[in-house]
Amino acid sequence: METQRLDVRGMRKPAKHPHIFQLFDSLAVGESFVLINDHDPQHLRDEFETDHFGEYDWQYLRRGPEWQIQITRRASTPMPQLLCDTHELTSEPGAADASGAVWKLQMSRRHLDSNIVHLPSRSRIDPHTGPDLDVLVHVLHGNGQLISEVETLELRPGALLWLPRLSRREIVAGEPGLTYLTVHPRRPGLTIQTVPARREREPSTMLDQAGS
Repeated sequence: METQRLDVRGMRKPAKHPHIFQLFDSLAVGESFVLINDHDPQHLRDEFETDHFGEYDWQYLRRGPEWQIQITRRASTPMPQLLCDTHELTSEPGAADASGAVWKLQMSRRHLDSNIVHLPSRSRIDPHTGPDLDVLVHVLHGNGQLISEVETLELRPGALLWLPRLSRREIVAGEPGLTYLTVHPRRPGLTIQTVPARREREPSTMLDQAGS
């Protein structure tokens, strides 16, 4: 069967990538198409690497002024991949001074959201009602407390917490700060803002329902 050719040079820019991914999704394993463009589409390749890791092959047939790239489907789904080393992430220089989400899932076609959140020494997420979804929290580094409506839970490395949907909570970081991983169904992204310090001028950080 003759390899399909997709010339996107005359397409409106917002339509190009959706059209390309729609054609890729229609391929059976082993099938391919030739993309024709007026430049080297590096951003497109980055998207393939993020959303179709291990699932595609990218081969240049011609490099400018008319770029031709053969894109082949190697597998029926994206491949499992190692995302990061959380030990290295929490021990990097400057990690103790970071605030908010220091890592998150990037795949656009994911069903889950996941963040690694860092709170500096003695900062807090103020009391709030959690989002309308369940959240799993795994403490990676440091220590602190999770204060619920009726009790206080001590947080330390290795602690695994279940936060039921809409539950009330507050998180307070200890002296060494607190770093934790959250996993939950996908929802709108994280919003971070700084609020005035409270309680004897301790630094305070508000993470808007950051899986907390």
